[in-house]
Amino acid sequence: MKKNLSTLLFFLTFFFFSCSEKKKPNIIWLVCEDQSQIFFPMYGDNTVDLPNLKALAEDSVVFENMHATTPVCSPARSAIITGMYPTTLGTHNMRAYNEGRATNQPQLNIPSYSPSFPDHIKPFTTYLRNQGYFCINNNKEDYNFKISKDAWNQSCSYCSGTMKENIHWRNRLPNQPFFAVFNFQITHEAQIWKQSENKLYVDPNQLNVPKFFPDNDIIRKDLAVNYSNLVRMDNELGLRIQELKDKGLYEDAYIFFYSDHGGPFPRFKRAIYDTGVKVPFMVKYPKSKWAKTRVDELLSFVDLAPTVLDIAGIEIPNHLQGFSFLDFYKFNRNYLITASDRFDEEVDRIRSIKTKKFKLIKNFYLEKAHALPVRYRENMPLMKELNKQFMENTLNNDQIKWFQSPKQEFELYDLEKDPNELENLSGIPEYSSVVDALNQELDKWIIDTNDLGEFPESFTINNSKID
Repeated sequence: MKKNLSTLLFFLTFFFFSCSEKKKPNIIWLVCEDQSQIFFPMYGDNTVDLPNLKALAEDSVVFENMHATTPVCSPARSAIITGMYPTTLGTHNMRAYNEGRATNQPQLNIPSYSPSFPDHIKPFTTYLRNQGYFCINNNKEDYNFKISKDAWNQSCSYCSGTMKENIHWRNRLPNQPFFAVFNFQITHEAQIWKQSENKLYVDPNQLNVPKFFPDNDIIRKDLAVNYSNLVRMDNELGLRIQELKDKGLYEDAYIFFYSDHGGPFPRFKRAIYDTGVKVPFMVKYPKSKWAKTRVDELLSFVDLAPTVLDIAGIEIPNHLQGFSFLDFYKFNRNYLITASDRFDEEVDRIRSIKTKKFKLIKNFYLEKAHALPVRYRENMPLMKELNKQFMENTLNNDQIKWFQSPKQEFELYDLEKDPNELENLSGIPEYSSVVDALNQELDKWIIDTNDLGEFPESFTINNSKID
């Protein structure tokens, strides 16, 4: 009886997808890790050849102002999957939920915990599945909370080899629409030291070194490793695109490419500056509609969930804090907010608000330098070199700013004139009105979104599920 019922269910589902009047589009996300805009050809850096990304960009809308909500992975990914700010959810600290481990940050007496929030806040993939989508997440979740079992048809938090390849859109029913995420870990921060002895695809001596780094062989070598990892990532991405083309699925699909936050280096990852939160982002529309269009509207990761639901023709829940940019020519945001809090064992709290011209950073723990001594990052030769030169007092004025303490309460940057965010204008009288106006908007956002960074982490833990 059970077997007959299962067979009947299969054929009914097959009939539903075969005969539906309007076929829902397939949606594919190609996600790299720890990369800023400034390393990519579609944003002007042709240091290495990335032919597969260049070809995808030719067919895509390129967005010039997409931002991670947080300059580190798990809080940013919590925003992606829910369409909500991590500071509202309680997922703003890196790391809160450490899947499969009872302890998390023992030196701070912090357990692994899954922040509690109302049941109506769901992964957006749940809505997709309810409308018949086959949803797969290949290789990585890391959402900083315990994900519900109905989020994915197939998923893997951390897997490789055969297990990884078995998580694929090809496992769907015939004609069933799918949403698929493929995550490329080769560009992660850790790969700077793990790939250090492997082949370089660029001459370190031919690179441009950011002005906030010293220029020497150690710095150039790590930069070259990152560019080489982008080449490796491009090869992996090309295989995924070829799969779609081979099955005749490329033309009619929506294909997103982005990074989960900024680059793998100090003052990139974990930094509230644009190097840490402004990411590469492009979308190929079906039939390559709008191809080669460039969009400079201020976008945030909280906008990803509502956009995908919009693509799928699903009503966007009212509680989502982002907005669909599917019709990007209608999109407008006056202010964009980013946030950072605890990074591993180091506690801090910073908020920023930006327009297209100005960015205001508000520091809450003034005694702490931006250069938090995060132990994980100390594995990187570039970080060791920065620490060494700081101790030897050989960094120049631009290079030492990241290390200086106490911090000023406010940092204001003119992004048009100073994209590296090195000249703080907050103390100049002629900019006082800009500081006041942006700070008022930021304070309003903190209240309106119930920013839990106002409270000690113990408040969130005490109202959470302990793993």
